[in-house]
Amino acid sequence: MKTFIKLILIGLFFISCSTGKLKVLADIPSSLKETSAIEKTNDSNTIWVIQDAGNNNHLYGLSLKGAIIKDISIKNGENNDWEDLTSDSEGNMYIGDFGNNNENRTNFTIYKISNPENITSSANASLINFTLPKGMNSVDFESFFLHNGFFYIFSKDNKTCKLIKVPNKEGNHIASYISKVKLKGKHTKVTSADISNDGKIVVLLNHDKLWKLTNYSNDDFFNGTIEALRFEHDSQKEGVNFTNNNQVLITDERTKNEGGNIYRFNLN
Repeated sequence: MKTFIKLILIGLFFISCSTGKLKVLADIPSSLKETSAIEKTNDSNTIWVIQDAGNNNHLYGLSLKGAIIKDISIKNGENNDWEDLTSDSEGNMYIGDFGNNNENRTNFTIYKISNPENITSSANASLINFTLPKGMNSVDFESFFLHNGFFYIFSKDNKTCKLIKVPNKEGNHIASYISKVKLKGKHTKVTSADISNDGKIVVLLNHDKLWKLTNYSNDDFFNGTIEALRFEHDSQKEGVNFTNNNQVLITDERTKNEGGNIYRFNLN
């Protein structure tokens, strides 16, 4: 009997440790194998996700248990390479179509979906188009958030992460270059980003950690303190979203029988 109880306790220990410091909140439906973002608007329990290149042009709303409760087709939105989501205080959702694995794109689009909570099945999006600043080479982007009327967009480079911004206004724009930073460690590609509601913390996501940025001035988020917070878990994590100033939601893609989850992670 003692041996049996010991084996149970060991099994429970390994189950609890299998996701490291991440707590699994829900499974994402198996039909959504390549979720590339997560976003939750204010005053709503709906969790919004998208899929990246090669998938359809749909915005999905999930329940807190992971079930699909909204499936919205963006009629005028082609999924060239959808990579991240952000939202504003009015409940509008923004899709970042700026993935650029081959680093040959010259035009990028952000789709604005007005209050998806009130949309049944399809919608037309407003278009915010941008090109890169003069002299900046084409790079891959997978991360952005909205802050004080601007989209802040982070590159997915090896070692060096570049930051640009684009105004939240319909039409065509030339992005403004802000700065760059060399991130430390073996894995340095940024796959998603978010900023806390009080504007004091920025997080950048990677497969095995996130970087917590604090003590910055104005919108040069790289000029402050950068701290790596490790998950003790490695998977293809693609989405991060603040739920409060000290906690985030994270999603990863499904690989065989692993991943495809919504996790909670505490920053402190």
